[in-house]
Order: sequence, then structure tokens, then C-alpha cells
Amino acid sequence: MKKVIIASLTAMFVLTGCNTFKGLGEDVSSAGNAVSNTATDVKQKI
Repeated sequence: MKKVIIASLTAMFVLTGCNTFKGLGEDVSSAGNAVSNTATDVKQKI
């Protein structure tokens, strides 16, 4: 019974970690797009 509980908790942490890193990757991508768009706008104004 202990092994089942430990396996369940491990799976929960692994799956939660994957979702967290996916969200972090999307945030970093959004920030990169914002910087790129700002650089393009500044370039066009010059």
C-alpha cells in the first residue's frame, strides 16, 4: 500500500512539474516576442 501512495505522489509531482515548465516556456516565449516587436517598432521609427 505504501508503494502505491508513493508512486501516486511521485506521478502527481512529475505531472505538475511538466505543466509548470510548459507555462514557464510560454511566458519566456511571450517575453521574447514582446522584445522582438518593440525592437521592430523602434527600427521602423528610426
